[in-house]
Amino acid sequence: MTRDERWTPYLFLLPAMVLLLMWRYIPIVSGLRESFYSNALSLTGGREFVGWDNFTRLFDDPVFWQSLRVTTWFNVIVSPLQVVLALALAVVANQALRGIGVFRTILLLPVAISINITSLAWGQALDTNYGLVNGLLDAVGIARQPFLRSVDQALPTLVGIVSWIGVPFWMLFLLAGLQGIPREVLEAARIDGASRWQAFWHVTVPLLRRTILFVLVSDTVINFTLFAPPYLLTRGGPQESTNLMMYEAWQRGFVYGDLGASAAMVFVLLLITVVVVAVEFALLRPRH
Repeated sequence: MTRDERWTPYLFLLPAMVLLLMWRYIPIVSGLRESFYSNALSLTGGREFVGWDNFTRLFDDPVFWQSLRVTTWFNVIVSPLQVVLALALAVVANQALRGIGVFRTILLLPVAISINITSLAWGQALDTNYGLVNGLLDAVGIARQPFLRSVDQALPTLVGIVSWIGVPFWMLFLLAGLQGIPREVLEAARIDGASRWQAFWHVTVPLLRRTILFVLVSDTVINFTLFAPPYLLTRGGPQESTNLMMYEAWQRGFVYGDLGASAAMVFVLLLITVVVVAVEFALLRPRH
C-alpha cells in the first residue's frame, strides 16, 4: 500500500470528523469554559472569570439537589422499563405469526411522530377536565385523575409519555438483534432439553448482550438530557416534581439569564451521564 492509499480512508472520514468537532466537541469545551465565568463584565470589558463559584452556588442551591433527585428517580425508572418492554415486544414481533407485519406496523406508529407533537397530544388526552383518558375513566366509574397536575402522578405520567415513543423505537434495534441470532443455536438448546425460558435466558440474552448494551446506553443518554416533555407539559411542576436537570439548566440560562450556573449544571449532568454509562458498560460488556 502506498503512502497516498493509507491516507484515503481518513479523507473519507474527514467531513464527518469536522462536523463532529463543530457540533459536539467545540460546544462541550465552550460550555465548560462558560461555567467558569459570570454574567458580569470585568474591568477590562470582558466576562468576569469566577473560577468554581458557579459550581459552589449550584451545590448550595436546594433547587439543584431537588432537580438531581428528580432526574435520578426518572432515569432509575424509565431506562430499565423501556429496555425490558422493548425486549418483550421484540420477542413477540420476532414470532412467525399470521398478521405479525400489521402488529409491527402498529407498534412503530408512535416513532413516526415527533416527541413534541406526542407530548402535546398526551397533554390534551390527560387533561383532568376535558381529556379523553379521564372521559374513559368516568365511563367505567373510576374517579378522574390529575395526572400531570399531581405531585405524586406527574413524574410517572411523564415516564409513560416518554416510553410511548421510546419503547417501540428501541424495539427496532432489539428485533434486528434477535433476527441476527442463528435459529440453529436455539434449536440445539431445545434439543438439549432447555425450556423456552431457559433457552431465552441462557442463549438468546447472552447473544443479544451487545445490542442490549447499545440500547441501554443510548436510552440512558437520551433520558438524562430529556427536555421537550417537561418543557411542554409541566414546566418542571407541580412543585418541581418533574424538574429534570436539563429543563432546570435551560431555565437558569434562558429565563433567569444565569448562563454560568446553567453551563455548570449541564457539565455536572454530563459527568453524571458519563459515570452511569461507564457503569453500564462495566456490567453489560460482552464476556468474550
